[in-house]
Amino acid sequence: MEADTKQASEPSGVRPGDGAVDVVLIGGGIMSATLGALLKEAEPRLAIRAFERLDAVALESSAGINNAGTGHAGNCELNYTPRGASGAIDIAKACDTNEKFEISLQLWASMVEKGWVRDPSRIINPTPHMSFVWGEDDVSFLEARHRAMSTHPFFEEMEFTMDPARVGAWAPLIAEGRQGSAPVAATRVKRGTDVNFGNITGALFEHLESLDGFELEVGMEVKGLRRLEDRTWLVKAKRIDTGAVEELRSRFVFIGAGGRALPLLMKSGIPEARGYGGFPVSGMWLWCKNQEVVERHAAKVYGKAQLGAPPMSVPHLDTRLLRGKKQLLFGPYAGFSTKFLKNGSVLDLFRSLRPGNIIPIVAAGLKNMDLTAYLVGQVLQSPAKRRQVLRDYFPEARDEDWELRVAGQRVQIIKRTKDELGKIQFGTEIVVSKDRSLAALLGASPGASTSATLALDLIRMCFPEEKKTDQWQAALRGLIPSYGKSLGDDHEELARLRSRSESILRIGAAQG
Repeated sequence: MEADTKQASEPSGVRPGDGAVDVVLIGGGIMSATLGALLKEAEPRLAIRAFERLDAVALESSAGINNAGTGHAGNCELNYTPRGASGAIDIAKACDTNEKFEISLQLWASMVEKGWVRDPSRIINPTPHMSFVWGEDDVSFLEARHRAMSTHPFFEEMEFTMDPARVGAWAPLIAEGRQGSAPVAATRVKRGTDVNFGNITGALFEHLESLDGFELEVGMEVKGLRRLEDRTWLVKAKRIDTGAVEELRSRFVFIGAGGRALPLLMKSGIPEARGYGGFPVSGMWLWCKNQEVVERHAAKVYGKAQLGAPPMSVPHLDTRLLRGKKQLLFGPYAGFSTKFLKNGSVLDLFRSLRPGNIIPIVAAGLKNMDLTAYLVGQVLQSPAKRRQVLRDYFPEARDEDWELRVAGQRVQIIKRTKDELGKIQFGTEIVVSKDRSLAALLGASPGASTSATLALDLIRMCFPEEKKTDQWQAALRGLIPSYGKSLGDDHEELARLRSRSESILRIGAAQG
């Protein structure tokens, strides 16, 4: 990312006295919170309003039960390292994700340093990241993956074993009772983490609310966006409990409303929104009720996704720390719902249809019949079948120890590309208006794990002049010390900043 500088000047967004705020943040999740915190640190005089339709922040995708809590760093996600036609393992996405997660760690460490978070264990805890496979082909793949990744400084601590006893020492539940002669293999990165994105979001908003010029409105749903002749946006918000409507002007609008981002982006009318569609995917967890079982597992164990499965549906047996209590979950099991949010409407998908996105949606659906078949199979899956999938990873799991809970709702991006009528775009994407006055974040995984990088990208794209000033450069570097540098190219800096983050956040490699 760029780190060019020029002398500080009056930020273009600050023009007191004309009745408009500088920034409106739509959505009370981790992205609005992170962007708001970076902007206020860079320019304390900015007037910012944030709107959340529910009664509190971080109740949708950022909430603990609605995500896996994995600090996605490319350590264990096998879909991040595909094998090419030549047989070589491509680790580019894993490296990119790892560096982005390191940037998030730096920001969260700064939150602790500055007192925005008093106890780092509320937001992050050391939890080894493991990949686990069985069968000759998958064992061969994992061995090749380890060989390719462990030579890179990002992953040089990754361990590999084909010894069932060692696998059992790392994660007893996945080894005990395993029948048959199929070979097994696992990798482990001890410095993996479990992240409470909901608590990070809450801490950021609590800090923002302590600052002059910031106001958070919960129970307020943004219903409309309209561009005015003076180049500001008219934002129309409705109070959920009374129905009262408020209108305000803003020079910049960020739509970070999860599944609601796409419908609001369409309402903005910007040309850049044309052709986008969304495909909702729901999720469910099997949650362990037996605390004795919970205490015997201390890792995030990721396997291989089924054919056609979306990235959010990669199976994993997960240690979590939620509300101060250790938890164990397995999943997620994917499903289909026409809602764009967990607390949304069954009409969301139908309301998102436009003449400009129907063809891309149909084309993407026809091209991804394996995804359709997978989702139908998941919806029709019996409780017995779900528990059988669990026993692939935990052979001695007992039915009575587990209960099914609904997880979060994600909306995968569908768009027209130069080469395809319609394509499902896994991951996240930023859409920005030509005049840089409005931006929206679409998509899902790895999402919250890369929130700091996404916020920096938004600043680079939407505040290009301000971010060049010495003031903004110093502020952003004060929160994220590697700002403007590539950790993949500077291994000494990577080691130094990793040590800083681990020390402040108390996430040195887990024992065992």
